[in-house]
Amino acid sequence: MKKVVIAGSAKLQNEVNKWLEVFEKKNYKILDYPKKIEELKFMELYPNIHTEFLENITKTDMLFLMNEDKNGIVGYIGYEVYAELLFGLSQKLIYNKNIELVILKKPNKEVGCYEEIDLWLKLGWIKLYEDEI
Repeated sequence: MKKVVIAGSAKLQNEVNKWLEVFEKKNYKILDYPKKIEELKFMELYPNIHTEFLENITKTDMLFLMNEDKNGIVGYIGYEVYAELLFGLSQKLIYNKNIELVILKKPNKEVGCYEEIDLWLKLGWIKLYEDEI
């Protein structure tokens, strides 16, 4: 069974639920996904949740970046999600991990990491969802 970690904004829980359903129907084992943390417990829970998320990236077959539109920006990628994608890419390039890096859509040029994503797509290091699945 193929394993997947879904990365993206935890504020988009409706979209997270949609993608959980998509991958479950495709018989993927979902190792991790964005979880909303109660604001009052954020500082207490975040370190363990984030550490576990990164550990799961080292165990997965695919890191799927759910870069849905957010705040009026097409293909939004926040800094934390970009760091998670870079961590997956580092696993692939430095440690020769056989990990597929798939993003939902090409981000708008307003996204801070647009140029890097564009380059990585051209190099074939990451793939767009419609091309891969």
